[in-house]
Amino acid sequence: MSSTEQTPRPVRLTAAAAVAGVEALALMIGGVYVLVTALTGDPDGLTQAVMGGATLIALGLIPGAAARGLLLRRSWSRGPAIITQILALPVAWQLLQADSALIPGGIALAVLAVTGLVLLVNPATTEALGIGRRGEA
Repeated sequence: MSSTEQTPRPVRLTAAAAVAGVEALALMIGGVYVLVTALTGDPDGLTQAVMGGATLIALGLIPGAAARGLLLRRSWSRGPAIITQILALPVAWQLLQADSALIPGGIALAVLAVTGLVLLVNPATTEALGIGRRGEA
């Protein structure tokens, strides 16, 4: 067993995994919604709607895998988690620019993305993942 497995998982690492998990769940739910709406409704382009839903589901696998990796303290999981947070920021910005009910979604996504970034770059998180230990004896 390595020293990271012997110590309790930091709360910040668990919270970062939860943020990634919420984002994964939201993407997958959104994808299923788009698929169901495409198949039961009358979309302008059935193929585009189905591909859009499938793409959202596939994209949800990335933060889902990152969340699982963070819970298991896999150092590789930090990269996909950080990339997910960075990609969520422009999406949140676009939602905030809408003149509709999407604005609260933009606020929630922005808060999640910024919270996730702060948690992922926290020294306790990087240490728990075994990142940045080069040069230590």
